[in-house]
Amino acid sequence: MIQQIRRILTALVLVVVLTTTAACSGGAVQARQPVTNAPAITSGDRYAQLERGNSAGGQNFGNWVVEKSKGLVQDAYVRDNNYLGVVITPQVRPNDVKPLAKSLTQGFHKNFPNRDLTVLMYAPDKKLILTARYDVQSNQIEYK
Repeated sequence: MIQQIRRILTALVLVVVLTTTAACSGGAVQARQPVTNAPAITSGDRYAQLERGNSAGGQNFGNWVVEKSKGLVQDAYVRDNNYLGVVITPQVRPNDVKPLAKSLTQGFHKNFPNRDLTVLMYAPDKKLILTARYDVQSNQIEYK
């Protein structure tokens, strides 16, 4: 019971932190050409050499997510300012993945507004476990 309350509180704190804190300081981020395929992490990739972002704003947001996650996220990367990949830690329970994806999507939208966004959630073994797609027109998140 206490662990369940702790997980809920942790998820709520992360939602509040991600939606109320700006990860990027400074001016607006320039839009880039959209990518047609979502980036993927496979065991054959040189995972350790990935950068947190391929733009300054993306790099800052990826660093910020890992720093503010309170041990729930072991790594994060942003590509083209509309893809966020997150590798969770073993402490994240399966029931907490979707709420975590939702809060990350909300924080990502706040920092990169007016664009469709995709949040890719990876297990600690770097296998894709959940995809959250935010549609700016409908203001809805679709989970797969």
